[in-house]
Amino acid sequence: MMKNIVSVDWLYENLENENVIPVDCRFYLDNKDQGQEEYHDAHIPGAHYADLEKHLSGTVHEHGGRHPLPELNQFVNFLESIGVDETKTVVAYDAQNTAMAARLWWMLKYLGHEKAYVLDGGFQAWEKKNYPLTEKLPETEKTTFNPDIQYDMVADLNEVKDATENDDIVLVDARDEARYLGKTEPIDPKAGHIPSALNRFFMENIEQGQWVSSSQLKERFEELTDKPVINYCGSGVTACVNVLALDEIGKKSKLYIGSWSDWSSYDENQVETERK
Repeated sequence: MMKNIVSVDWLYENLENENVIPVDCRFYLDNKDQGQEEYHDAHIPGAHYADLEKHLSGTVHEHGGRHPLPELNQFVNFLESIGVDETKTVVAYDAQNTAMAARLWWMLKYLGHEKAYVLDGGFQAWEKKNYPLTEKLPETEKTTFNPDIQYDMVADLNEVKDATENDDIVLVDARDEARYLGKTEPIDPKAGHIPSALNRFFMENIEQGQWVSSSQLKERFEELTDKPVINYCGSGVTACVNVLALDEIGKKSKLYIGSWSDWSSYDENQVETERK
């Protein structure tokens, strides 16, 4: 068991533990109902479903990005409805190389909930072991969740602007190289990246569906460990995977929630297309 990551074997052995709550975060941007449909077809026993856009995001406006945080009370109500309080261990999983699960992990940490983990290998690793699946929806008693907001986990637009002109703060872009370099942009209004940002594609934390070792993560992020880091991606989802990876090696970092979808919504914001 790593700091933030549990194996499918560990979850299987703890399925009957009433203090362990699996949460299915499967979500597909190109078919927004598919994840929930898959959940209803088959999920890990005891798992609740968390929808990226219904539960883990708020209302989209002109600025603020494609997946802004939901209203705090709404998210707290959701957690309470699935039985999460300070005594519960939450294990988030998806079928998207931890992208959606890491968003839930990050949001729980942001609310001060320490017992938050992601499932190594996700739904695919569970299936590969032929561990049990069910259509049955879990029964849960509503609880009370008391948030303790960790405001220092978030970077706002002004902090990001300052970072573009400050060599002592590192911006890290979690998108793939083609989007980072502005060669393609399938979603947002501008192509490229925030000036001064480095590229660390979130998928490179994963090999053949499993998380790489802590030593590999240390090597990958070695040059970032002595400076403050602000992570971003397209809309504040896949960057959570890099936040988790850094936390795994003992490095606290911030998330720019609006990410590129917020940055690129302002005409005056500069864009780069060259590798730093």
